Amino acid sequence: MRVLVIGSGGREHALVWKLAQSPHVRQMWCAPGNAGIAEERLAKNQSLVECVAIGADELPRLLAFAREKQADLTVVGPDNPLALGIVDLFQNSGLRIWGPNQKAAQFESSKVFSQNFMEKYGIPSAKSGAFSEAAAAKKFAASLAGECAVKADGLALGKGVLLTTSVAEAEKAIDDIMVGKAFGAAGSRVVIQEFLEGTEITLHALCDGKRFKLFPPSQDHKRALDGDQGLNTGGMGAFSPAPFLNDQQLAQVGRQILDPCLRGCEAEGIDFRGILYPGVMLTKDGPKVLEFNARFGDPEAQAYLTRLESDLVELLEASRSGTLGKIELKWSATASVCVVMASGGYPASYEKGKVISGLDAAKAMPHTKVFHAGTAKSGGKIVTNGGRVLGVTALGKDLRMARDRAYAAVGKIQFDGAHFRRDIAGKALVS
Repeated sequence: MRVLVIGSGGREHALVWKLAQSPHVRQMWCAPGNAGIAEERLAKNQSLVECVAIGADELPRLLAFAREKQADLTVVGPDNPLALGIVDLFQNSGLRIWGPNQKAAQFESSKVFSQNFMEKYGIPSAKSGAFSEAAAAKKFAASLAGECAVKADGLALGKGVLLTTSVAEAEKAIDDIMVGKAFGAAGSRVVIQEFLEGTEITLHALCDGKRFKLFPPSQDHKRALDGDQGLNTGGMGAFSPAPFLNDQQLAQVGRQILDPCLRGCEAEGIDFRGILYPGVMLTKDGPKVLEFNARFGDPEAQAYLTRLESDLVELLEASRSGTLGKIELKWSATASVCVVMASGGYPASYEKGKVISGLDAAKAMPHTKVFHAGTAKSGGKIVTNGGRVLGVTALGKDLRMARDRAYAAVGKIQFDGAHFRRDIAGKALVS
């Protein structure tokens, strides 16, 4: 099988790494990929994964490449090409591609759509409102005493959410998004959502249009700084399993959220095949959905895929072809912790081109995998090329061991301005 993976981040490195282990894969490309992806080899024949200089949003060029190389399966990592309709484009051209089509990708590409969908189909969520005018948004925020999340409607690299604790903060956030266009066109509409108290977890469900297979719970760390301080980011670390739900509670949450979601999809004519990823707050009143995503989380994918024992090619094929009922997901009993190393200044402005040292030393550590995100090759050296640079991921018999191994590997890696949180998985380890 010849496989094309689309994307260039840590999630895509994790996808490539796991897909490369499948005996089904004899050739693989990644567009555009990164410096770490270019070092991966296929288990079947030890051939290198080839990175191709085509951007993830260059749909016509990606289609032409897949046709030319006769790719048997294309795997889409990021949200933007899904929102642009890459799955529809490939399917209409007779090519096999995994990921939700454009209509299904609305769960992530429009927070207004997903909020209206949740209300219509009785999916538990926070009290919220959708607005295209700043004055009305401010009035609703004031009714919540300013304790709310202000969310840009469209895609904003996972950073389009501002959390506020007062009316003044909420009004400034609304102005920043709707008037100042902090997130560009994504902020032409906003969703204002009440602030929920509880424990936030990430769920991932692999869907095939009619049924779903639920992953173990994980937890992401969105804020830039320790103690959940600082600006929202694309994610500074993740771990799995998250010990906040037992198996019975996880199944119940799945029924409360995913059953009505798939019923609603059927009623709306939405054929959802891919990963449906709700962010969920476990409140005293039960689980409530904060938002939906329509692809693997980043860095949750790094924590999940290091624990997954099933063949990922077979899982994605079952999701794509509507045959998930014949497949079982198998997970390692180990825990996984991913710590993101980011460029100084992220998620605001940052410099690129900083030389990264210590990668070989980290790579040599047992039960550890360094996934590349924003990296590139320059003059024979690996340099920083993005906000989130590396996802240092480790396995252990429990979360404490996995976390200790991950941070030990982080300690081997240096680049100018490197920044990382020091409390990943801390909430799960509070005695």
